[in-house]
Amino acid sequence: MAALFRDSFFGQSLRFITGGKVFKYPEEVDSSLWTKYVHAEKSANMAQHGQTSAPRRSSQGGSGQPDSRQLSPNSRSSSATEVDHEAVANSSHKRHIDPEKGRDYYIVDWYGPHDPENPRNWSRPKKFFVTFEICLLTFSVYIGSAIYSAGIMGVTQEFGVSPVAATLGLTLFVAGYGLGPMLWSPLSEIPQTGRNPIYIITLALFVIFQVPTALATNFGMLLAFRFITGFIGSPSLATGGASIGDMYSPAKRTYGLAVWGIGAVCGPTLGPLVGGFAVEKETWRWTIWEIMWLSGATLILLVFFLPETSSANILYRRARRLRKLTGNDKLICEPELAGQEMTGKDVVSMVLIRPFSLLFTEPIVFALDLYIALIYGILYIWFESFPIVFTEIYGFSLGKQGLAFIGILVGVFVVLPPFAWYQHKYIESKFNADGELKPEWRLPPAFVGSLAIPICLFWFGWTSRTDIHWIVPIIGTAWFSVGTFLLFNCVMNYLSDAYPEYIASVLAGNDLLRSGFGAGFPLFARAMYEYLGVDWASSTLAFISIAFIPIPFLLFKYGEKLRHKSKHARHDL
Repeated sequence: MAALFRDSFFGQSLRFITGGKVFKYPEEVDSSLWTKYVHAEKSANMAQHGQTSAPRRSSQGGSGQPDSRQLSPNSRSSSATEVDHEAVANSSHKRHIDPEKGRDYYIVDWYGPHDPENPRNWSRPKKFFVTFEICLLTFSVYIGSAIYSAGIMGVTQEFGVSPVAATLGLTLFVAGYGLGPMLWSPLSEIPQTGRNPIYIITLALFVIFQVPTALATNFGMLLAFRFITGFIGSPSLATGGASIGDMYSPAKRTYGLAVWGIGAVCGPTLGPLVGGFAVEKETWRWTIWEIMWLSGATLILLVFFLPETSSANILYRRARRLRKLTGNDKLICEPELAGQEMTGKDVVSMVLIRPFSLLFTEPIVFALDLYIALIYGILYIWFESFPIVFTEIYGFSLGKQGLAFIGILVGVFVVLPPFAWYQHKYIESKFNADGELKPEWRLPPAFVGSLAIPICLFWFGWTSRTDIHWIVPIIGTAWFSVGTFLLFNCVMNYLSDAYPEYIASVLAGNDLLRSGFGAGFPLFARAMYEYLGVDWASSTLAFISIAFIPIPFLLFKYGEKLRHKSKHARHDL
């Protein structure tokens, strides 16, 4: 608990203010401990080869064995590659540096496979608690889109605009949190920044900007601040998955993402319920105040109890502490080394160009992102049919109309146990000794998910009639959450395994395309349902989703060949 508090935004801020006199790390209490953080073999490799990994030795005398220094990245051999820790402490000591390739650095790393500072080694209760915090953060922002929909008619009446224009308050928020990750996600990958400052600072601004949104005096002001709050609040929606990946190994990551997915589903499903009763009793402005209260409470919790999960940032701060403690500027971590080699052009490319480049030049990324974007767009179109079905056909009040969304939430809890059982029984055994999995094995659950979407839409469209009880279409809605849960989880894990070096940019592009569809589709949704009717409008969406069913099947069969032709995907699995 002390480490959790120390590594939070508040704890790190207090350390900065006091010059590190409070919440001290072990090496600051016992100055003899710091030497264990210097990785012997990586430091020796830097001196001889100018890189942290040693080149593979050529086979001699019939021996095909690799360089022994490569066998264990966390080993602390007592061989000639061992770092002389007394020499590290003595900056005047001279050691042999290869004049052509060598670099005079000592590499700060995890001190072994069980280093407690490594997020992968955190205790299970700590991982679960941090996962809960990420889920709460995601829910607090995600609910901001759907909760507004309950007040659309109020906005229409107060500002004298059409329902389609009032819907812009929803779509601009979604567009904002689609564009935001293009900036925030790459920034969170920079070692000097990490994830926590991005989360906390943007969430604080998100809370603050709810005030002018709720007090908007004209329609233009409302739309402007809805876009701004969506843009500012977006980091959790794309970077949250990266935080989960920081803590869990690839074999266990899918469970963390599954739980995180529940937090994402709760937002749009509970938003209309919470907002509907608020608008009934007060006005549309209360939906914005509710967002502020929820996100404000989340901000307080995260400021005091959310630790940094980025291993790059943790190692950077460790190296910085050791340099301050010893006065030796040759102590450095690998993420810093990588940063030194990046030019300003490289940074701009990573932040502004790479997400678009990967999205439109990688067939795997484009196909999966387009599929997910379609599902997301269908979701927001389909949501617009709920007032027509449950208010106009079944006579629900505005508050009770929100209860119709509960079927979607129930569907997630129904599909989660069998999905976890499948992963445990059939997928975990396929990981190799290095904890790696052929990415295509992530896709089979998506086969079921791709079929569940059209089942839901046909069911919902043709059972939404006065002669059929309202519980029947609500039961049908559960199929949509089954489909989206399986598709999102499989796609996110597949992309993470196939593009591990570019995952932040890949997921940012995914979020951009997804949110673009989610922002544009609701603008014509009501006209579509009124013109075609609930039955044929839903069927039209179902037919579109059927056209995309082959994608996971084709990638399962041909994905490996496509990866091997790619410049950015993994080729070794």
